[in-house]
Amino acid sequence: MNEIVKSIILGVVEGVTEFLPISSTGHLIIINRFIDFTGPFAKAFDVVIQLGAILSVVVYFWKRLIPFGPHLAPEKRRDVWDLWKKTIVGVIPALVLGALFGGIIKEYLFNPITVSIALIAGGIVLIYLEGRHKLAEITSVASLGYGKALAIGLIQCLAMVPGTSRSAATIIGAMFLGASRVVAAEFSFFLAIPTMCAASAYSLLKVGRMLTPDELIVLGVGFAVSFIVALAVIAGFMKFISRRDFRPFGYYRIVLGAAVLVYFLIIAG
Repeated sequence: MNEIVKSIILGVVEGVTEFLPISSTGHLIIINRFIDFTGPFAKAFDVVIQLGAILSVVVYFWKRLIPFGPHLAPEKRRDVWDLWKKTIVGVIPALVLGALFGGIIKEYLFNPITVSIALIAGGIVLIYLEGRHKLAEITSVASLGYGKALAIGLIQCLAMVPGTSRSAATIIGAMFLGASRVVAAEFSFFLAIPTMCAASAYSLLKVGRMLTPDELIVLGVGFAVSFIVALAVIAGFMKFISRRDFRPFGYYRIVLGAAVLVYFLIIAG
């Protein structure tokens, strides 16, 4: 299969799955096995194309993320800076634990079996969480305290295990701490910006060499596709969770995880 075609496929997968609580990394690991896209460049590619999806967050939430608008009221500007400060607080645990354990986790846990188990476990937690019928105490990101932002950041570190899903970990963490679905999803999006920028920069450094022109083209195509697809997915996802809960994603995770487990343990094994 042509490398450009592979990058388009992976860009679509990344764009669809990055912000849904179903694990983009887990999906990429599984798809990589089927299309034979492996090696050091493939690992860097999987992380860097996530920046395309992250850019879509900046575009979609532009007015809430940029504090420099000439007509922005002082209180709105303070809200934007407050959001960024909460986001930085939330990303600190991932930066520290990622630097300490990221290499070990990638060496031993980046495989389809780990992904399938994490998918199933996360699906069960999502379904349980939605069955609690607990009223949300935090109904806006502005009312999310710094302590809870740090706690959500700690829970986000569970997503270092592939298949867990960064968005699922942060959404589940925020909802356990009393946030509404919309607030949990929005803060998950915001927290993704510094988290994935740091992860992408680290992955490119780990490649240990300059990328070839062909690799840059493949990377650029995957980046662009993931951005376009993710922008559409964010808009649809925000409309969906304003009316529905996360249980469909929980069921999807369980079914996919079970299918992957059967395939790699019985059929491919």
